[in-house]
Amino acid sequence: MPNLGPMEWILILLVLILLFGAKKLPDTAKALGQSLRLFKKETSKMSDEDEAKATTARAEAQTVAPPPAQIPPATPSVDERLRALEEENRRLRETQQPVSSQNEPRSN
Repeated sequence: MPNLGPMEWILILLVLILLFGAKKLPDTAKALGQSLRLFKKETSKMSDEDEAKATTARAEAQTVAPPPAQIPPATPSVDERLRALEEENRRLRETQQPVSSQNEPRSN
């Protein structure tokens, strides 16, 4: 893009004066300046909020402990309970067999 020389600036000013008139040109420039200030303020506010969110997210990520690899269930599953009951049943039968064989009458 070529640089604007003094002749180009003069031409731009003449076109602006013709479009807006000499009386409205200062008001238009003032409104443009206020709009630019407001735009800069809002964009800086947005970037500050983004930085604050990023900082908060980093802080939360550091304070949250990673979850354990596998948390065992509080209550055993149906299969585990069934397996435990079968094992207990087997142990009870084994303990009853010697007792009942001792109580049998002996033949002499």
